[in-house]
Amino acid sequence: MTKYYIAGHRGMVGGAILRQLQALGETDILTQPHAELDLTDQVAVREFMQSERPDVVILAAAKVGGIHANNTYPAEFIYENLMIECNVIHQAFAAGVTKLLQLGSSCIYPKAVPQPMREDALLTGTLEPTNEPYAVAKIAGIKLCESYNRQYGVDFRSVMPTNLYGPGDNFHPENSHVIPALIRRFHEAARDGIDEVVIWGSGAPRREFLHVDDMAAASLFVLNLSKEKYDANTDPMLSHINVGSGTDVSILELAQIVAKVTGFSGKITTDPTKPDGTMRKLMDVSRLADMGWTALIELKQGLRDTYKWYLENAQHARS
Repeated sequence: MTKYYIAGHRGMVGGAILRQLQALGETDILTQPHAELDLTDQVAVREFMQSERPDVVILAAAKVGGIHANNTYPAEFIYENLMIECNVIHQAFAAGVTKLLQLGSSCIYPKAVPQPMREDALLTGTLEPTNEPYAVAKIAGIKLCESYNRQYGVDFRSVMPTNLYGPGDNFHPENSHVIPALIRRFHEAARDGIDEVVIWGSGAPRREFLHVDDMAAASLFVLNLSKEKYDANTDPMLSHINVGSGTDVSILELAQIVAKVTGFSGKITTDPTKPDGTMRKLMDVSRLADMGWTALIELKQGLRDTYKWYLENAQHARS
């Protein structure tokens, strides 16, 4: 039986991967909360890997946050993410692990990049300044995997998700991303009888969203691809794979869908005095589609699913 270790199992993505492995009948799954294993501690990670000797490692752990957090704590974002990647990837190798999957982020791509973003856009331009430290750390994770593959012949793979949402998301009123933020705002407006919700910017920017259960399914799909098929669709030093829905939606359209899902029937107003950010961010997912995987969960259904989870777990949704 395969022994899995999921780093970051309490996060939204790691938790979804854990659920899917369990649904597939896998029972030998290692998990360690941060309080018991600090992944930035090299000695602790080495002792854990040497003691447990997993067969497969899934690296879903990371320090993450929005624009404000990235701008305020750039040193923490680059240091902690680099340490997590270096420790988990190297100590997995040192413990004999030959198969590893690392999860990254779409922020690895340059700020000014043709849309949709292809894998070969990596390192072709300047990064978005607000999250450059985090992006540099995630790029380093890709290059760590590729370098260990080249030098040691292991099979370490990387997947780069688009914007994720779903059960387990962070619905904090100030620190959440756009979907959980909108769900909470429209829910509270409907609950309190408020007749207008104002959204930042013009509403015109377009964004791509992927349900976390689709991300978990894609991760396991890539992890389980034969080495021959994986190698045939990637290059040794350009081996990461984009994971997304392949479609995007404007922020205003997204707000309108969330309003319907939450039962808000009032007015939605845009505030063009607030920044729009990048006008479009869409992943090119043709590489993954060619391998045989496409997203299954349509946005409206995914939002209904996420809202249901929020209602059932609102007191625990980092509120």
